[in-house]
Amino acid sequence: MPDGLKRYQQNGDLHFVTFSCFNREPLLATQSAPRIFEGTLEKVRRWYAFGVRGYVVMPEHVHLLVTEPEKGSLARAIQMLKQLTGHKLKTDTSTPFWYTRYYDFNVRTSKKRIEKLRYMHRNPVVRGLVQRPEDWEWSSFRHYQTGVEGVVEIESEWTAFKRERAGIRFLVKVSPDAPTLSPKSGE
Repeated sequence: MPDGLKRYQQNGDLHFVTFSCFNREPLLATQSAPRIFEGTLEKVRRWYAFGVRGYVVMPEHVHLLVTEPEKGSLARAIQMLKQLTGHKLKTDTSTPFWYTRYYDFNVRTSKKRIEKLRYMHRNPVVRGLVQRPEDWEWSSFRHYQTGVEGVVEIESEWTAFKRERAGIRFLVKVSPDAPTLSPKSGE
């Protein structure tokens, strides 16, 4: 690890994670690549038992807002996500699909959580890819706007309400601003 780079994990924070395609190439710009990424994210989310608060898949990078995994570490979950999507999407075997590293910012307050969600959801608009956040198909914005369920399960008030109606309770292990959730049925 480079000098000065320190990750603060296993402390119950949310994490704003960013990682990019190798050489910032738009390798996620095809119609199928974001779908493959979303399906793989959901699979890895279930394997490592972490919550996704938000995400956006851009042509050459990805932003995630996630809880810490209950199984394994965040670094291991991100590594698995990148390896699986890279193997599925890579066409040129002479270069990597992703840059090796990823950016991780600990989100400790509700204000910062909202700031990061707004940033990621507005990213396609700022880049000129769409007129409005709801026009970008590859993000969690529509879930927050309407409660619609997509490929990736998003931890939100919509999801909590749905679980409550189904009689499923979740225990929050840390502060409400940075929950790590574990299901408890029938209690």
